[in-house]
Amino acid sequence: MRHGASHDTAARPRHRVRAALPRLVTAVAAGSLLVTVAPGAASAATRSGLLRASSAFNYSSLGDSYTAGPLIPNLTGSPAGCARSTHNYPSLVAAAAGVASFHDVSCQGADTTSMKHSESVPSSTTLVTLQIGGNDINFINIIINCTTLSLTDPFGAPCKKHYTSGGTDKLKAAINATAPKVAADLQGIHADAPNARVLLVGYPVILPNSGNGCWPVVPIASGDVPYLRGVEQELNAMLATEAAANNATFVDTYTASIGHDVCKGTGVKWVEGLIPTSPAAPFHPNALGEKSMAQQVLAALG
Repeated sequence: MRHGASHDTAARPRHRVRAALPRLVTAVAAGSLLVTVAPGAASAATRSGLLRASSAFNYSSLGDSYTAGPLIPNLTGSPAGCARSTHNYPSLVAAAAGVASFHDVSCQGADTTSMKHSESVPSSTTLVTLQIGGNDINFINIIINCTTLSLTDPFGAPCKKHYTSGGTDKLKAAINATAPKVAADLQGIHADAPNARVLLVGYPVILPNSGNGCWPVVPIASGDVPYLRGVEQELNAMLATEAAANNATFVDTYTASIGHDVCKGTGVKWVEGLIPTSPAAPFHPNALGEKSMAQQVLAALG
């Protein structure tokens, strides 16, 4: 997984690459989630009806691949490996809010430890969105393990057994271990940009919010769907808790996305499955998903 750099010389976070993706995921979604913030040209002021902006923001966007929008046209910024889309939710928010300046250094693959606040959030920043945590619990390996194990027991819960073997839920433990790192990121942002309003963005629905999924269309064993759904809900709950404790606003993107999960058809789903049917990385938001997250951010801004 890799933490990307800004297309602007003022922000150059360090990169990190993690190997070992299966062929399909490697080809389409290598290095999936990230965290970042990069300076860019001011967006044109357009009124969406979703936000009545009384003043322009100096906006910095930090986030993983759910923020960057890999494979959603069109690619922007540098390095190209960050896979930042011109239609990711920060870009949509910037256009709708008519920001004074826009810094988007989102990049596929970042986790909480790969941010360098002083390089990514200018002190003049007045709005920050941060979406982080998925890579800290090893999102890509969860997808690899659970899709692979589903072939051995499609109607059981082989992935849950894998992650809870020995009596400890390893994913729950990973979420708990990520909490203080998220807190540190938020505190660092406040220190670097003391006048900024900070929004911590949660993750949208991936697997169906009820039921046992749609194996083999989406190869997650039926018994693992409720387990993994619970993991995502615990991750979002942790993010909400850390936001409240660290002077940030949590943005719930999950609730609005219920009914738009990977098992739905093209044009309805907001997150793609293992074999995307719209431009997006596997198990990542498509353009509709990015638009929905933008709407939730704008709603949070009021």
